[in-house]
Amino acid sequence: MDRLTSMAVFVKAAETGSFTAAAAALGISSQMVGKHIRFLEARYGMQLINRTTRRQSLTEAGHAFFEGSKAVLLEANATEALAANLLAAPRGKLKVNAPVSFGAHSLTPMVAQYLRQYPEVQVDLTLSDRVVDLVDEGYDAVIRIAPLTDSGLIARQLAPYRLVTCAAPAYLAERGIPSRPEDLTNHECLGFAFSTRPPMAEWEFVSAQGVHTVRVTSRFSINNGQGLRSAALAGLGIIQQPREMLNDDLASGRLVQVLPAYEAPARPMYLLFAQDRRPTPKLRSFVDFVVAAFG
Repeated sequence: MDRLTSMAVFVKAAETGSFTAAAAALGISSQMVGKHIRFLEARYGMQLINRTTRRQSLTEAGHAFFEGSKAVLLEANATEALAANLLAAPRGKLKVNAPVSFGAHSLTPMVAQYLRQYPEVQVDLTLSDRVVDLVDEGYDAVIRIAPLTDSGLIARQLAPYRLVTCAAPAYLAERGIPSRPEDLTNHECLGFAFSTRPPMAEWEFVSAQGVHTVRVTSRFSINNGQGLRSAALAGLGIIQQPREMLNDDLASGRLVQVLPAYEAPARPMYLLFAQDRRPTPKLRSFVDFVVAAFG
């Protein structure tokens, strides 16, 4: 006989107080209830129920086995639910937040692929460079490009966010090509306008000689990476933006990398989501998809 089934019958008999009541609740005969109880007693070598012609009661061992059986059945039901969850098709709405430039250029094409693979999922993607509160604002997942703080969220590390420093050939022909970071003090360095603070007054570079920090001036700033790209293509100045966004421009010569021996420090990037013992299929599939694309 199946032990879990026999445990369920025993628990029902203990809760209802009689084989007859347990049989009625389970839709089996009282003789079958007794058969399950006897199977458990024989298997574990102990009497679980005192039986008389007028009443029945749990033995001391029966009380302990009753509590243990309830715990086992709860865990078994949870495991079955988890298995069903794993097999379920992802469906429903996902609310996701990401930084503007990364979200528009890199994440959105990935989401398009994800939605083609999972047609029953809807994605509500919000692009913002402010730090959102995942729990309070109801997001399922958030991508952050910054060192992590202890937030109690689960973090999956993605590939670092790499920047490249470049300008249009027309600008470089007019102003000259910087050969070291310190030369940038004599150039127009177009700044990214963050929502919570002014553009960065210092740019950092890493080379074989170490870290180089140089103060830059920005007569023009904008809170959008594509806007900075357009300004650079127009010959307005030098920008420092994600390499992925500028690869086509660099390959075609519309933009030219400057200071190739000095790289901007890579920024850590993470996918964050709330702790859940059993994440939904839609969230689990989205996390796996993002990690596969950017991990």
